[in-house]
Amino acid sequence: MTSSYDLKGRAAIVTGGTRGIGYAVAGELAAAGARVCVTARDPDDVRRTAACLDGVGLAGSVADPDHLRRLTDLALDEFGRVDIVVNNAATNQPYGPLMDIDPQEWGEAFAVNVEAPLRLVQCAWRGWMAEHGGSVVNICTEGARHVGPRIGAYNTSKAALLHLTGQLAGELAPRVRVNSVSPGLVRTEMARFVWEPGETEIASGLPLGRIGEPEDVARAVLWLCSDAAEWITGADLLVDGGTNVRRARITP
Repeated sequence: MTSSYDLKGRAAIVTGGTRGIGYAVAGELAAAGARVCVTARDPDDVRRTAACLDGVGLAGSVADPDHLRRLTDLALDEFGRVDIVVNNAATNQPYGPLMDIDPQEWGEAFAVNVEAPLRLVQCAWRGWMAEHGGSVVNICTEGARHVGPRIGAYNTSKAALLHLTGQLAGELAPRVRVNSVSPGLVRTEMARFVWEPGETEIASGLPLGRIGEPEDVARAVLWLCSDAAEWITGADLLVDGGTNVRRARITP
């Protein structure tokens, strides 16, 4: 019997796909049979990742609308289709209290974390998905649900992305499913400043006893992209090791 996770014959675009969660997602999709197109800023990283996945890639910034159009065209030219879009690229800058943040830097955070996902979905919709259908997964954060020190710009932009996910799910149904995955603390370079100084203490406070790995998130994304989740849209899947239930934990 064919696995419902089988993505053979499908094509995917993964932003921020050369490291951390994005690299793990691209690898999971490729292992399931999808042809994968990745993008990131560093050309060498893009070339290496594309070669490793037997896919294609295009270096550039997701904040550049022209880059997103060229990225979609590349996938369509190489694969003839775009069935899956994973919006993973993000910035956690500006970092600090909102009263100290320059409005231009605030706008740049939204350009990368909110506007770019919308623009890429528009490109995929117009190029393929409107007629043929598909699946979109946006990488949000469990922090979008609460406030925290010095990460107001990041969490606010991700809260907007969370709302955008639901809005797109409603507008693009039934042809395109749009969902999100909200990771907790994951062992990535972007989050190193959080987990490295106190990983043991942080992990001990989580019900599942460890911080996340990129592959934990990638497997959730694979599921949402696959036919196993064909009756799911507008959902947000928390992958956080139990961060949001830890207050109920009974310590022996």
